[in-house]
Amino acid sequence: MFNIINTMPYLQTSREFPEDISTLVVEVNKSYLEIAQNLNARTIGLFSTNRAAITGEEWFITSRKQQSLRQVYNVPSGIITGSTIDIGFKIANISQFSPKTYGVFTNGTDWYGLIFASNVSIAGQISFFLHVNPGSTVSDQIVFEVGAGAPAITSGTIVLEWLAFV
Repeated sequence: MFNIINTMPYLQTSREFPEDISTLVVEVNKSYLEIAQNLNARTIGLFSTNRAAITGEEWFITSRKQQSLRQVYNVPSGIITGSTIDIGFKIANISQFSPKTYGVFTNGTDWYGLIFASNVSIAGQISFFLHVNPGSTVSDQIVFEVGAGAPAITSGTIVLEWLAFV
């Protein structure tokens, strides 16, 4: 069955291995290279709105290996300064956020970028930052800052990517 979302590079699943040892060595080396190239060609791009997805990336910022995880959050209409979205986990439980945290939104006509920035409004822009919510033991929050003259959000998406020790 063909699924455009999960396309994979073609990988031969069977081959004939010759009995001559020198020809066999060539065939085994060729099969190893084909397998490695096809496995490395796949980008793990899972974007889930209901749970964190492992991206397949490994980071070595410290002496311990860290795994990258990603989750998508829907941005509702009517966002004003101080509006929040629960992220579903506590920031203290992860290593750090990846530079691949970003967002987009529409006003119903045009599309704009949501800026992962500070807690200070930027004129004409909508930005967001991550806030440790001391009132919750379960979830911290995405907090929005809407600058003067910024377009109104009718819908949008934020992608958070973070690193966790494995």
